[in-house]
This record gives sequence, C-alpha cells and structure tokens, in this order.
Amino acid sequence: MAFICILLPSILLGATGIQANLTYPRFSSAGTTFQHLALHPDPSVGTIYIGARDRLFQLDGLDGLRLVQEERTGPVWDSKDCLPPVTETSCPHASQVSNHNKLLLVDPYSMELITCGSVHQGTCQKRSLATVSEVLFLAERPVDTQHVAANDPAVSTVGLVVRPRPDAAAVLYVGRGYTGSQPPISTRHLTTEPIFSYEETAKLTVAGRQSEYDHHFVTTFSQEGHIYFLFYRRDLKGVSREYRTYAARVCVDDPAYYSYVEVPLLCHSRASGKNYSLLQAAQVGRRSRVGVDGEWLVGVFSTWVSSSLGPGEESALCVFSLRELDARMDLTRDLCYTHLGVHEDEGEVAYIEYDVKSSCASLPTNTLRAYPCGSDHTPSPMASRVQIEAEPLLDSPDARLTAVAVDMRDDHTVVFLGDSKGNVHKVFLGREGRAQMYATIPILPDSPITPDLILDHEQKHLFIMTSNMVEKRPVSECDSHVDCPSCLASHDPYCGWCILEGRCGLRSECQRGSLQGHWLWSFDGQQPQCLTIALMSPQNASHGEETSVLLEVSGLPRLSEGESYACVFHQLETPAVTQDTTVTCTTPDKSKAPPIGPGDDSVMVRLYLRFLNVTVAMQDFSFYDCGLVQRHILHKPCTGCVSSQWKCNWCIHQHMCTHKPTCSHGVIIFNQHNEEFLVISGASACPCIERIQGVSLLPVSVDRKITLTGRNLHLYKDEDLDYECVLAVEEQAVVVDAYVEADEMQPSLFFITCQLHQYSYLALVEEYDARISVRRRNSFLMDSAQDLHVTLYNCSVERSDCSRCLTADTRYDCAWCGGTHPQCVYRHSCPDNTEEICPAPIIHLVEPLSAPIQGGTVITISGSNLGQKAEDIQSSVMVAGVPCHVLLSLYEVSSRIVCETTASEGERSGPVLVEVKGGGLGLSAQKFYYQDPVLSGLFPQKGPIAGGTSLIITGQRLRTGHLAEVTVLVGGVPCFVSSEIQDHRIECVTGSSNRTGESGVEVRFSGIERHLQAVHYHYSLNPNITQAAPSRSFISGGRVIRLTGHNLDVVQEPRIQVTLLPLQLRSQKRRKTGRPERRQRRIVPDPGCSEGMLCEIKQFEERCMVNSSSLILCHTPAVGPEACDASVKVEFLLDSLQFSFDAVGGGETFSYEQNPILQPLNQHNPSKPYRHKPGSIISVEGNNLDLAIFKEEVVARIGEDSCGVKTLTRNHLYCEPPSHQPLSLSTKKYEGPESLPEFTVRMGNLNFSLGKVQYDTQGHPTFPLEAQVGVGVGASIVALIVLVIVLIYRRKSKQALRDYKKVQIQLENLETSVRDRCKKEFTDLMTEMMDMSSDLVGSGIPFLDYRTYAERIFFPGHQEPPLRRGLDVQEGRKTTVEQGLVQLSNLLNSKLFLTKFIHTLEVQRNFSPRDRAYVASLLTVALHGKLEYFTDILKTLLNDLVEQYTSRNPKLMLRRTESVVEKLLTNWMSICLYSFLRDSAGESFYMLFKAIKHQVDKGPVDAVTGKAKYTLNDNRLLREDVEYRILTLNVLVSGGSAGEAQTVPTKVLDCDTITQVKEKILEQTWKGTSFSQRPCTDSLHLEWRAGMAGHLILSDEDVTSVVQGSWKRLNTLQHYKVPDGATVTLVPHHSKHIHHDSHDYVPGEKTPMLEDGDEGGVLLWHLVKSSEEPEPKQRRGSLMERERAKAIPEIYLTRLLSVKGTLQKFVDDLFQVILSTSQPVPLAVKYFFDMLDDQALQHNITDPETVHIWKTNSLPLRFWINILKNPQFIFDVQASDNVDAVLSVIAQTFMDSCTLADHKLGRDSPINKLLYARDIPRYKQMVERYYADIQQTISASDQEMNSALAELSRNCSGEITCLVALQELYKYINKYYDQIITALEDDPNAQKMQLGYRLQQVAAAVENKVTDL
Repeated sequence: MAFICILLPSILLGATGIQANLTYPRFSSAGTTFQHLALHPDPSVGTIYIGARDRLFQLDGLDGLRLVQEERTGPVWDSKDCLPPVTETSCPHASQVSNHNKLLLVDPYSMELITCGSVHQGTCQKRSLATVSEVLFLAERPVDTQHVAANDPAVSTVGLVVRPRPDAAAVLYVGRGYTGSQPPISTRHLTTEPIFSYEETAKLTVAGRQSEYDHHFVTTFSQEGHIYFLFYRRDLKGVSREYRTYAARVCVDDPAYYSYVEVPLLCHSRASGKNYSLLQAAQVGRRSRVGVDGEWLVGVFSTWVSSSLGPGEESALCVFSLRELDARMDLTRDLCYTHLGVHEDEGEVAYIEYDVKSSCASLPTNTLRAYPCGSDHTPSPMASRVQIEAEPLLDSPDARLTAVAVDMRDDHTVVFLGDSKGNVHKVFLGREGRAQMYATIPILPDSPITPDLILDHEQKHLFIMTSNMVEKRPVSECDSHVDCPSCLASHDPYCGWCILEGRCGLRSECQRGSLQGHWLWSFDGQQPQCLTIALMSPQNASHGEETSVLLEVSGLPRLSEGESYACVFHQLETPAVTQDTTVTCTTPDKSKAPPIGPGDDSVMVRLYLRFLNVTVAMQDFSFYDCGLVQRHILHKPCTGCVSSQWKCNWCIHQHMCTHKPTCSHGVIIFNQHNEEFLVISGASACPCIERIQGVSLLPVSVDRKITLTGRNLHLYKDEDLDYECVLAVEEQAVVVDAYVEADEMQPSLFFITCQLHQYSYLALVEEYDARISVRRRNSFLMDSAQDLHVTLYNCSVERSDCSRCLTADTRYDCAWCGGTHPQCVYRHSCPDNTEEICPAPIIHLVEPLSAPIQGGTVITISGSNLGQKAEDIQSSVMVAGVPCHVLLSLYEVSSRIVCETTASEGERSGPVLVEVKGGGLGLSAQKFYYQDPVLSGLFPQKGPIAGGTSLIITGQRLRTGHLAEVTVLVGGVPCFVSSEIQDHRIECVTGSSNRTGESGVEVRFSGIERHLQAVHYHYSLNPNITQAAPSRSFISGGRVIRLTGHNLDVVQEPRIQVTLLPLQLRSQKRRKTGRPERRQRRIVPDPGCSEGMLCEIKQFEERCMVNSSSLILCHTPAVGPEACDASVKVEFLLDSLQFSFDAVGGGETFSYEQNPILQPLNQHNPSKPYRHKPGSIISVEGNNLDLAIFKEEVVARIGEDSCGVKTLTRNHLYCEPPSHQPLSLSTKKYEGPESLPEFTVRMGNLNFSLGKVQYDTQGHPTFPLEAQVGVGVGASIVALIVLVIVLIYRRKSKQALRDYKKVQIQLENLETSVRDRCKKEFTDLMTEMMDMSSDLVGSGIPFLDYRTYAERIFFPGHQEPPLRRGLDVQEGRKTTVEQGLVQLSNLLNSKLFLTKFIHTLEVQRNFSPRDRAYVASLLTVALHGKLEYFTDILKTLLNDLVEQYTSRNPKLMLRRTESVVEKLLTNWMSICLYSFLRDSAGESFYMLFKAIKHQVDKGPVDAVTGKAKYTLNDNRLLREDVEYRILTLNVLVSGGSAGEAQTVPTKVLDCDTITQVKEKILEQTWKGTSFSQRPCTDSLHLEWRAGMAGHLILSDEDVTSVVQGSWKRLNTLQHYKVPDGATVTLVPHHSKHIHHDSHDYVPGEKTPMLEDGDEGGVLLWHLVKSSEEPEPKQRRGSLMERERAKAIPEIYLTRLLSVKGTLQKFVDDLFQVILSTSQPVPLAVKYFFDMLDDQALQHNITDPETVHIWKTNSLPLRFWINILKNPQFIFDVQASDNVDAVLSVIAQTFMDSCTLADHKLGRDSPINKLLYARDIPRYKQMVERYYADIQQTISASDQEMNSALAELSRNCSGEITCLVALQELYKYINKYYDQIITALEDDPNAQKMQLGYRLQQVAAAVENKVTDL
C-alpha cells in the first residue's frame, strides 16, 4: 500500500490554528517543571493531576483548570548512594535534591493516586484522589524490592495499573531505565504487603550487563489480555550496536514472564532512505482503511544522532497494525518453541535475549496453543531478529515530534501531534492511507510539548502540557462557527453543517446526518457548498403590493411527508410551495409589510427559506415606496423619481411619483430604467428651472428684477402661463409674480422673469444667499437646479465708520451717507449727499500702558476712523510725546494700529496721539509711561540644578511693558513666572540646569534686559535620597519616615505622596480560569464594588519637614482601611524631583498595617485607677502593637512625665514609669480621682488613653491633738525606760544594730536591683529567644515521632516499653501463639467481653493502681487501629463511672487515676491532641521550655544540691550569693571533609563544674540536632588547649580536687584557672567504651551527686555545702543572731520575682494558645466536653461547678498538666531538675487557674502560689471563657468524630504493633483467669455469645492451657 508523505513546513506557513482569538483554560506555575499528567477516572469529577519537580498539583478540570491543591514533594535530603530513610548520620554526603516526578498513575480499582519520585531510590506513595496532600501509604523503611522508579531525572519510567482477572487484585506493571540493580520490567503488588514490591511476582531478568542495553521506555498499554511495553535500547546483538525501538509483550496473568517476547520496530522512508529509529511517543487507536479495520499503533519516531546528543530533530509519523505486530510476536514464540528459532525462509528469526541461560527449543508443535502464556519449561525471554517496518505518513524535518494522541470519529481517524517547538498539529488519516495536516496550533513558542498529550474520557478535549504549562483545548470548535460558510471553511474533519438544524457540529450530533444531503462535511474533498438561492425573481417589489417570488435552491434536502418549508420576509412568515429545488413565495400585503425607516425610500429585508425555525438559505429582498422617493428629493422631485433605482414614474399634473405605469390624467414621465416605455422617460423630460440669467448680486431695500431660464414647461399645457417666483429668505418664502416667455428658436426653452421687488434680510452678515424656485400659481414647485440662488448684500454690516465704508469692495458700490444718522449704504439709496472725507480718529484703548525707556516695545492702539490705509498714519503716531514706529503689516483699517516705541531720554508719561492724513487728530484718554525697571533682591539664593525652586525677585517698576513677555533667566535657564507680576516683586520657579555654581539673574522686559547686581543664585547638586525607612505604617498614619541623603536642605516643599491602587482581582480570576471567550449573546454587567474593596485610585499627601542637609522627616498620611488590601505606591516629591520608596527603601516595599489595639491598664474595671507599685514595670496588653512601629517611636506618658518604653512586642508594651507619681495634666487642684495622672500612649497619629494611674504609697495617719499630747507624754515615759535599757544593753546590741543596718540597706538595694534585673534580663531573654527562633527556621522544633510520643505517654518510666519488644515465646510455638493473640484481639472487639474483663479486674483486691494504668495502656495499644471502637468503649465505661460517682460525690470523679477508664481517658486525649500539640501549642511550649532553660543556665546551678540562682521554685532556690564570672570559651569543632576545625564561641560560668561546661558546649555546638542524636557527656572529655602548656583534660574529680575534712569540692573552671577566651574541645573517651543508648527516657535518674557519708565516703559539694552539716553552737544569749541567720536567706526570694517577670510573656503565650478559641478547637475536646454535658443532663446534675470540675479533671489535669510537667513526652529534649521544678510551678498555676475555688492567700501561703496570685484571676477568666465558647460552638456529631478517628487510625497504623501488648494483656487474663471465666459464665448474654468458650480457645493456643475444650 502506498503512503503519501506531507511535509510540516508547508503547513506551518499557512495554518495558524482555528479561532486564534479564543482563550482556553490554562494553568502554569513558575519555578518547577511539569513532568506527568493524569486524569480522574470519573468524567463527572474532572480532576486533573500534574506531577512536577518538587510539586504535585490537583486541578479542577471542570472549572477552568482551577488550582485546588498544591503539595510540595521536595527538595528533600537524599543521595543516590543511600537507602531510605536518609538521615545526616546514615548518609553524611546527602544533600538537598529536587524530587522529579517519575510516575503518576491513577488506580481506577481502588480509586487512589500513585506517585513515584526520583528521590529515595524511586519509592512510591499512594495518595487520595480527592486530596493529593493526603498520603494513604508510604513505606518508611522500604526494602530493595520496593524501589520502583528510576532515581535519575534523565532516566525514563512508565507504568500501568491492571487487574489480571476480574476477581484478582490490581497490580502495577513498571518499565524503567537503568540506574542500578532494579529489573527493567516488573510487576508489583498494590494491595498486599509489602506494597510496591515485586516479591513473589514477576520481573524481567537481565543476566548480562543491564547498563549496556540502556533501556529508554516510552509507554505501556494493555490490549486483549496482554501488556505491551514500547522502548528503545541498544541492540547488543547487532553489528553496529545502534539504538532500536522494540515492542515487548507479556500475558497479563503470566506469573513469571514466561511469555515475554519483543519485536523491533522501524519507521523507514523509502523515498529518502532515512531511518527514524527512536520512538518518542505512541498511542493505540482504531483506524479504518480500505478493507482493513482494527487497532493500530500510532507512533512518532526520530532519527538517532549520537550517544551524547540523543534523538535528532528530524522525525516522522508511522502507523503499525497491532494485528500484524501480534502475528509477528506469535510467530517468534512459535519458532522459538518448536523450530529452534529458525524460519525456513528467513533463517534464525527468534532468539533468547538478555544473556539468559536458555535457548530456543524444539517442543511439540502445539506448544503455543497449549501454553499461550508460556510455562516453566518454555524458553524465555524471546526476541525477534526480524523487524516490522512502516512507511512514514508524515515527516517533520525541522521540529521533532514529541507527543501523539489518537481519536476515532465517524470512521475517521484524527491524530494530534506535539513537537519540540511548542506546536500541536492536527492530522487526518484517510481510509486510503493518506495523511493530511489540516491545522497547526501554536501553544508556547520554543517550549516542547511533553509526551503526556491526553484526550479526556469523552474525547471532547485535549490536554496539552509543556514544561510549565497545561492547557485544555477542545478537539474541535464546531460550535464556534455560527453559520454554514465559516463551518465549511474550517476544513475540520470533526465538523459539518447540519442543514435542517442550522448548526455546525459532528455528524453524530445531527439527527438526520445519516441521510443524503442533510449534513455537509467540512473536510469533504469535493469542496461542499452551503445552500444558496441561485435565482430569485423579482428581486424587489412595491411596498404593500402582493407579488409572487420564485426561488431556485440547489441541493435542497427533501422533507418527509407532512413537513414543509416557509418563506420569511424579515419576521413575517408566508407559506412556500416547493417543487424539487424551486420554491415559490408570496410577498406580504401593506398591513404586514415591513416598515420603511425615516429618511429612506425603501427597506431591504432578508428573505429566509426556513424549516421550522432553522434558516436553510437566504437572500436580500427590497420593498420600495415611490412616494417616499418624491418626498426625500425636495427641489428636484421629478428628476429624482424617474432617476431612482426603483420602477417609479412621474405624473406631472398630480405632482406625484408612482410605481404604476399610468396616471389618472395628464402626462406621465417614465423611469429611465424602464425599457418598456421609451416615449417620455428619464430626467431630461422633467420640467425644470436651470439657471439665473444676468447678475445675481442684489442690494437690499432696492427694487430689482430676476430672470430665470427653464425647460419643458410646455408639458403642463397651460394657456396663460401663470407662474410665481419663490425666494427662501431666512426661512420665510418671499413670493413674487412672474411672467413667462417661450424661446422662438427652442420650443422647450422658456424665460421666467420675477417682477420688481425690494429684498432684505435681518442677519448681520455682509452677504446672504437666497434660494429661488418657480411654481405654477398656487401649485407645486418645479424642479430647479441644485444650487440656484441670488446673493443679497447689506453695505452697513461690519462698516460702522466712515473709513471702513469707503474701503468696501467696489462691486457693492457702498458710500458713507451723512446726516443725523450717518451710515454706510448702497450709493444710489442715500437720500443725502455722500461724504468722501472721514471725521477725526477716536482712540479707545492702548495696550500696554508702559514701556522701557530704551524703546522697542510693541503697543496696540484700538479705536475707529484710524485711517483707510496704513500710509494715512504711517508717521503720525506719538506716544507720550515720543514717535512710535508703525508696523504696517499689523495695521487693520480704521480699527487698529500696532507700533513699536522708540527710545526716550528718560522716564516720562503722556497721552497717545494719532493724526490721519487728510483727516483729523485723535488723543487717548489713557496715559502712557516710559519707565526704567530696577532689580534689588532675590530669595532664596540657592537651589538644586533639577529646578523646581520658587524664587522671589524684588525691585521697582517691574510691571513694565507686556507682562506676558516678561521673562526671567537664571544662569541662562528660564525661570517660569508662577503668579501675577507685582510692581515690586516677581515670583518664578527655576528650571533645570546642567551645571552647578553661581548664576546671574536676568529679567527681560519687552526686549530689554535687567541684571541683578551683587547677588547671584547658586545652583547646587540635586537632593538625593539614599535611604528611606521604615517601610510600614499603621493606616492611621503619623509614622515618621526618615529620608537620608545629600543636599536635602535645598528642598523647599518636600512632600510624601501615597497612592492606593486597586488590585485587579477580576482580571486575575479571568486569567486563572482561562475559559474560552466566545461570542457573548448577552452582556451581563459586572457586579458592583463590594464593601471594603478599593475600586478607584486614591491619593494622599502630607508635607514633610527638612531637618538638615542629610535628613528629611515625613509623617505618613492617614488612609482608609482598604489600604491593607490594596497596592500601595509611596513617592517622595522634592520640588521637581520624585523618588519612589521602592527605589530607596533598601529592597523593601511599603505597606500599611491595621491599627494597633491597646487594652486599658485596669482591664477588669477600666473606670477605676490602675494601682502601680513604684519600682515595677507597667505592662500594657494589646494586638498588632509592633506591626508598624518601633519602641523608640512610641510615646508613653503618665500625666506630665514620660514612661520610658523598654520593650514592644506584638501583644505587649513594657514601659518604665517615673519613680514618683507625676502631676496630672488637668488644671484641677482638688484631691480625688480626677487629680490622678492619665496614662496615655501615642503611636503615630493614634492617641490612646488607658486609664488613670495611682501610685501605692504608705499613708500618714492623722491624729487629734489630744491624742498627740497623750502619745507624747507616754512616749517620753517609755523613752526614759528604753534609755535605761539601752544603756544596759548598749554594749551587747551595738554589733547587732550594725548588722541590721546592713541588712536594711541590703534589702533596699535588693528591691531596686530586682526591678533593674527584671528589665535587663527580660531584654536579654527576648534577644536570645529571637536568635533561637531564627535557628529554628533551619532545624525546626525537635518533635518526637508519634510512636515515641505514644510510648512515653502510655508507659511512663518503662525503659523498654511493649512497643519496642518482641514476642517472648519459643520459636517453635511462635505461629500458634500469634494465632492465639489474633483470636484475643478479635475477642477484645466484643464490647461485652471487654467491659466484663475490665470490671472483673477492677474488683480484684490485688489489682493495684499501677496495674490499672498498665492494663489501660495495653488496651489502648491493642485497640489503636480501631479508635472508633476504642471511643465507644470509653463512653460506656465513663457512663458507668458517672453512675458510680452520682450516688456519692460527683465532684470527685476523674480526680485521680484509680480506675482503668481514667487512664484510658488520658491516653485517648493524648492520641487525639497529638496533631494539635505539633501544629499549634508545641511552638509556644517549646519557646517557654527554652526560655526557662536559658534563664536557669545563665546563673550558677549547684551540681550537688540541684539548687539554682534563677528559678521559680523556692525549694530549688540557691539562697547564697555566689561570686562568678561569665567566660566565653572558643570550642574547636571539626567541620568539613578536609578535617578543618571551626571555632564556636560558647558562654559558660567560671563556677560551672566540668560536666556542666560539657553540657553547655554540647548545647551550643549541637543546637541544630535533637537531644537523642547528640553524644553523651559521659562519653566525652573536656580538653583545655593552653598553647605552650599543651593539652589538659579537665574533670569533676581528680587529684587536684580540694578536700576539707569529709568534704570534697567538685572541680570548676575557676579551680583550673581557665581564662576568658580559652580554647577547649571535646574529645571522646579512649580508655573504655561507654554505651550510650540514644538517651532513653528513664524517670528518676536525675539524682544529686552525693556519696553516702555514713559508709565512710567523703561528701561532695559544689557551690554550697548541704544543710546536713552541723551548725556551729550559738551563744545562749544571742537570740537576735539566731533570728538573723534565718531571716537573711529569705532576701534571695526576690530572685523568684525576677524570673517570674522575665518568663511572664512566654507563660501568657502558652496559656493563650491552649485556652484560645479563635482557632478551631480540637474536635476531640469539643466532642468530649459535649459528652460530659450530656452525662450531666442524663443524671440530673444541674450544678455547673460539677461539670466544670469534670472538664478540668479530664482535659487540663489528665493531659495538659502531664505535658507541661514532662516536655520530654513531646520533644526530643532533656529537662534538668531545675527546669522540671520551674515547669511544676507553672503547671500548678495552670491547674489553680482551672479550679473554681478561691485561693485565700496569706503570709504563710506557699511562695510558689504567691508568685502568681495576681495572675490567676486573669487566667481563671480565660478558662471560663474557653469552656463557655466550646459549649456555644456547633456540636460535633458521632459521624464527624468517627471519621476523624478513622483517619487517625489509618495514619498511625504503621506506628503501633499490638502483638506484644496482647501478650502482656494475656498475662493479666491468666492471672485472673478463673474470675474472668466465672464472670462470663454468669452473664446470659456472654453465654449466648460463647465468650467464655472463645477465651478458653485463646488460652489453649497461647499457653497450652488445659481447658474444658
């Protein structure tokens, strides 16, 4: 069969695509590369999935490719050389690499998305089709067989999900190129473990070197029970070892690839001899050819260039028959099975490939039929040496074809091809083997189309993908062609015109498309024609006259019986009579005829031939009205009538235009187009007036005759020839009698003479054209020439004086008529004598009235009678007595003289004199001044060269000459006058100059110059802004923007301009959806601007202030709230210069933020004053405080004095108030609350008044005078007694008094120091925490994985929890035991058994609380995979517990862990709130933990007693003053592969022990690593490298340790005299191996480093000796000293306040996160609280306090307190004893805040409670509001909760294994076996369910227990 090849370039030149003006849905994303595309299997869902580099996109294909979800898949930490999971320790050389999508498949059977990337050895994931971010399966530790895709971005991978049999599970077929030891083709599990593995399935074994084959897979597909792989590889059996394309096939249910066979394919052009050997893309489609139908493989092939360059740009399209391909494969297999691979004609055809040790055999001849999918005894894998060749149907020499998609419609095959230059080609494959390209669509220039060119499920749309764009296009756009011509012109094989339906579409969409002549195919080679009216007669008709119209329509479809066509004239339908292709229509009568529009004489309508409401053919048809023809041609009605295109005739006597051929009487003139009547016809036969004979210029008010010539007047057949002349003058008809005379020589020529008449007009114009016509007396106007008129003129118009009159045009014959009312008239109409000499001139106006004495000023003199010509006044104009030179060219007769002044000898004034030659003399009433202007001053005298500076020039007589001509020059540069010139000042704005320096100032007055002497203007360099900051402002404005730069002091008017631009949301959305913009039939208005949205450009300006030459201060203008959602443009206007903030803002853009909100100081009662204790810090709460302001900009005041702002955060403002109460700003002098000072805060333009402040002072009580006297007398007596006592004890007490004074001074100093310390330490801590926050960005918070978290929550204190142990059972019984444990697991699924089991255990006396907690946790693990069931059990047990406590005291419920259900509740809360901990509360808790650790470690910590200087727990307070210094050690840390050492500075204390130093060094050098990954301090030595002294190992105890008696002091840095800046390093122990098991959590191991002194050992001490040391004996009488010894240590309790104040922000932040309802409350909390409310209602508990206690005991007590006390439960950290002690105080505070009871505190109350006494009421309000908000939210349904629990079970199913937990549970069953069996046998329901019997089965299997079975 011959194929016809078509070259692409010819098509590319002519084809530009269809409907290029349309837009299509498109999705693009920058910064990534699109690699694969997949569609949801359900067309009604329409979801599109895109696999890209480091991204996974989910699009809505039904909504314009709208982005639904974007999931990041990379970059990740990986290396090709490492097996996953990849960590820094397991793979040190790993790095951040991109994750390329290698495989993107939809599993249609399980409705899951399979994604495989290039990282982690090509492992795959299962994701949800509904939400791609939801990972359904991911192997955490994949084995080698689970490595699916190629781990190289350049190596291809293909895959296919197939179900081998309807009853079998789906499997994944994978083909991948070489990157390692993985097989090139394999079958992988999708439902059984291990997922994605090819264990126990099939794979293609390559015995040889797989890398030499170098497979490049293109695609894979399934067909009729087989799987096909298409790829190209190196042909190692060939001589040239070139790359060839192969098609491989294997049976779907072949368990070991016994049926594997591959055949080479070649696309070869016989004409050019080229081999297109490399397949680029392929797809299977049906194709019909002459005599051959079936499946065809359509592929695009390219030439091979070289190994380095790969495929070439030359490519071609080839088609292979699958039937032929299968036949060749079957032949290959048959020859290899039965004939040793040899064909009798072709030689060796089949062979064994891939160096497998097998060979073709000689088996029975029916082997292929007997084993269609091979067997273990048949040879494999097989290959054919004979290739299948195909001739290219189409080639592309310049652009490589990269993609192919095939569609079959109406027995036509259409192929879509993508190429490397970003084009998509549409190719039609004909039945004769002919390929024809009919369209080329440019998609994205120079961006190759990827092979994923996919048709949707309905074959209506094509998804086209490039490297960063996906576009959805319809395969055809038939519906865009609204008429037949455009439809057929589209030349689209999909499209055709459905005649009787009147639309363009597919043949299948046309109801009668299968009938002959009803559907016109646009791709028909015979060039189909649309139905047209070939002949129409007549083509027009008179309006209202019924006429038959015949239509000839070729190709008119035949109709069924009872159907008919109709003719429609415009909208009026008339019946049609059809005979074959001839149609007869009748025009409508006058009442129904279409109206003729105003100004028209006809109407053209469309004549439609219709079937039903569909137009089959159409033609234009006209209706005309001869009467309208006459009406529209006013002056020549007869001529217009007989000359019209219509068949109109003229009746002379009726003066009527008619379509009729006769008139009622008189003569008729026929239309010139009427060939039937040639007697009198055409325009030349019409009676008409042709012209005016003689002069047509007539003066007004003078009798004149008018003579006209006319023709054809004899047709009127008048005897008396009685006519009238009609002149149209100013819309009035002037009728004049006329008489007519015939020409004797020419009978048709006549002369019409209008009688004498005086004509006139009122218009003030010199001439007036009056149209003239002729009519028969009292009859119609005759035709007249087009422009037939006479000209009337009036001499007096525009000639108001004599000079103008005498200079009028001589043809008018005007003269100046004197007398009492002189005027200019027609000469022969003047009754008096005319005057030839005019009167004296009159001067009305002189401009200007001043000029420089040098002359040269042009002045204008206006008046009348100023001469008849310029020579009359040429030398007779005097200005103030000085001659003025007349400018002749500017002279206007009689009215204007323009002259130029000559020089005057000095300043003078006088009138203007004009003398007319032969006339008179005229003087002006105005005086003219000659004056000399003087310049005297200039301000300012400096400005930038850019100009824009406003100058003021002072002087005298500055209003000289023409003011408009006064110009100012500064250094030769124009200075633009900006206001009206005053006599003493001129204001102007400088222009730009090109040089700096001194410049002269010059003013020009009418041609003369004046220079400013002694004063110069200095052009300086332009002002330049180098930096503008800050970049944010509140919307209220007022923030100072500091503009720094150079030469800023030259700016006069600096301004800041803010422009708010609307965000183009609508256009963005329209671009995102990308839907085609087709022709709109209706225009729908866009919705109005919504409230709060900026819909127009707004501008705001504020004036700035010049501070210095380098600084300008601008206050931001206030704007509206819409600025937060608008595009903000800020510019600084420096006179004529303009600077954008974007250019000078240091790379930042300016933005407006929401205004801050400040809460009153006294939030509980704002009306009352805030009580302030002097010396403390004032804290103000609010929101958004630091969004757009720094603390230095905030002004806080208390009355008249300022309150220094020390710290400003997002929610807090801390300021230091004056030490004494300031005065109020109020002028009131009386005492009372009004006199208290007000606390105000100013932030920009915002002023906050936050309440009055009252300082706490000790009052001075007043006593009455009598009391004072009494007290005085008594005091005197007492004083005498005291004096005696003092004298006695003076000696003994002197020392004690001195000590007390010291203590008093110490206390005062301490109070001051606490305040200062709080401020300083809070600032230091905030700085440290900000540094730590930046570190967390890289390393992240060290959250524990879920498994470790669950272990520590469920089994606290267990070194080896059940989750980490294996089954403790003999290997021989392992299977039996496992089966028994599975039976136990199933038994636990019985709710009755589980509740009986729990209740039975709880009634046992020896079942301890520890056992209860352990069993509860074991049950939690066992039921972890069924959390819905676990929750149901919890609800049942909780209901039993409520009933139990209701009869007693319900408030005691859940208070302690005394039952299994209470521990179950703790575990349930921990499971449900894990994600809340990680996502919400974890960050605040971790920041608090780090803040505590930092605060504790910054001061001395006793290593023996565990006491610290900085703590919240008074029991852990170091009540001594320990002297210490902060040292910075340079720690050497090895870094890099080269072994280079880096120095890390670390702060320590010189009083730290060596172990404490090592801990701090590890904390600093390993701060990006979690605790479990760090080395142990016991495994490292601290080595001091002391230069020349060498290296010294430091330790806590050595021979240098100081020993005093029984006390030995631990060594410190101070002991070793380590200086500041010393170099140290940590070196590992070499003497012995210290096992370090990843810091397993073991509670209780933090014990003081004490040795037992009773056993003869020494006592260790660090900072202070323990209290066990015997106190020295006190003297018996020294009572005061003993009291002082007890009192003085209490001084150090103030340190608690310091630490509390420092940590306050972090505690508040954590409590706010825990107790906030601004974010959605965890579903489990809402569900459980609702359950408690329901339990209270069911048991009639109405006391709200009881329910509050239940909620407190369930959530805060059982979960939050547990977490707060044990940060190691959620974080990978180590909490020291001191940190634990601080957290215990905070946890107790949180618990106190959750209780309703009021805490009455006194001086004997615990110090820990006193610390937060003022904060607990505020926290209580937060708790109550939290509980109330939860109660008011919408209830959580059981279905919603179960759905969330099911998801938790799925996500954590791989984390928890339950067999060991079940074995541990069985131990309790065994212990209480008899009791449990008895309980089950006593229950009738349990008997019915045979629960006891099932338990006996479990016992028999697990323990070989002898039962009753």
